[in-house]
Amino acid sequence: METCRQAHICHRGFRDIGYQFYITRDGEIHRGRPLEKVGAHCMNHNAHSIGICYKGGLGMNGVPKDTRTLEQRGSLLALLRELQRRFPKTLIVGRHDLNPMKECPCFNCVNEFEGLLDRIDKGIYKVGAL
Repeated sequence: METCRQAHICHRGFRDIGYQFYITRDGEIHRGRPLEKVGAHCMNHNAHSIGICYKGGLGMNGVPKDTRTLEQRGSLLALLRELQRRFPKTLIVGRHDLNPMKECPCFNCVNEFEGLLDRIDKGIYKVGAL
């Protein structure tokens, strides 16, 4: 996460890392910018969104690929559940859903998470089945 933070500060001129959350390959969730501060993660959408980044996203040849570990998947799901509890009207989308020029997060957030959190909370879907 510190590498990403330094890249955002030194190479992009940001005051801090652009994301509010960063998930490392071991599934640890790191806090970036405070939720009260506007992020710098998706042009034209920063003021009304929360930025979550995971380490990875590229295959061996540098082509975008879903490289999330099981730990990252579990942590992302837990984080999204918590954010949805805190912000009940939350829509979960990927950056490429807001900016088609971006390929990240290298998986379809809408297909993966649409209704999933509600099904988990109702006991219809077990988290271990991911």
